[in-house]
Amino acid sequence: MAERRKPMSEINVVPYIDVMLVLLVIFMATAPLLTQGVDVDLPQAPSEPLSDDEDDPLVITVNREGALFVNTGVRKDTERGRRVTIFSLEDEVSRIVGARPNVPVYVRADHTLDYGMVVRVMTALQKAGAESVGLITDPPDISAAAEGG
Repeated sequence: MAERRKPMSEINVVPYIDVMLVLLVIFMATAPLLTQGVDVDLPQAPSEPLSDDEDDPLVITVNREGALFVNTGVRKDTERGRRVTIFSLEDEVSRIVGARPNVPVYVRADHTLDYGMVVRVMTALQKAGAESVGLITDPPDISAAAEGG
């Protein structure tokens, strides 16, 4: 009669350890890539909509020619607000921030605008006392992305 083997009751974990080590190497190689860089909202980016519970936000609009407009409580693209220069922007914003220290401040800039102009606006807002500044973006055009790839 042939001798029967006793069934093995242990799980062979060597293949699982190999897979785990490969995944560990992949995560160790990609983790530094995920933490580098600066989080920037681009002019057309998927982002959360502005909450409607914020009363009268301060919105600085910069059009493609570099003209600046200051408005409070205006969120429509058709209403630009009061036109100011880069030199008077700091005074205008400091008055508004002085009267309302917790006012939300947003910058809406044309995507063709020079990056240096946006930096000058952000610097003037910082000097005026705005503690945090949000960038307003448009949601991406899904139909154009699907067609153009």
